[in-house]
Amino acid sequence: MNASALLHLLQLASPSLPVGAYSYSQGLETAIERGRVRCAHSAARYLARQLDDVQACWDGPVFWRLLAACRAGDGAAFAQWNARYLASRESAELRAETVQMGFSLTRLLIELHLAPAGGAMPHTRDTCFPAALAQAVEALQVPHEEALLAMLFSWAENQVLVCVKSIPLGQVAGQRLLLGLRPAIEAATARARTLPDEELSSWAPGLAQLSMYHEVQSGRLYRS
Repeated sequence: MNASALLHLLQLASPSLPVGAYSYSQGLETAIERGRVRCAHSAARYLARQLDDVQACWDGPVFWRLLAACRAGDGAAFAQWNARYLASRESAELRAETVQMGFSLTRLLIELHLAPAGGAMPHTRDTCFPAALAQAVEALQVPHEEALLAMLFSWAENQVLVCVKSIPLGQVAGQRLLLGLRPAIEAATARARTLPDEELSSWAPGLAQLSMYHEVQSGRLYRS
């Protein structure tokens, strides 16, 4: 990867990217509240399972296909995978999260004059975050494999930050946890690139339940 693409990728993966990722826990806050995640060890098990069951089998592969659609200028495929991803959000909070983040990133691309040329990709208020991120990656000419790895790392980093704040864990423990997730992130990235369409799955009933419980949880710090 050349320096320009690397710098663009670092910017897209930065926690300071103004899309609101820091305000969501994706049900992790409820897992902590209910005692399913209570220490660094249980957090490591929980996040590794999420990487294997969700990121490697659905979020990552869908993002990979959205990247391919952007590169090919295939608006129909882009719209199809965007719609499928939105349909896979089992709770109101999870759907609102990806739509809000997708809208914020799309708006940022427009304001930075980085919107894809030619208008090949559909632009609606219901663009999911992976779709908006795929547009950003293509507009900035970031290599796809590195972009997928960065997306999964950003997800893991945000989840670790939730653990640091809410379990709570110390900063060093949080970094140790993130470092320990590296093999799971690499494995999820490799699987996401090669999983055929017929093996894609968003089946994660436990996560869906946690997200639904979060909607009625009192004393919440996060929006999902």
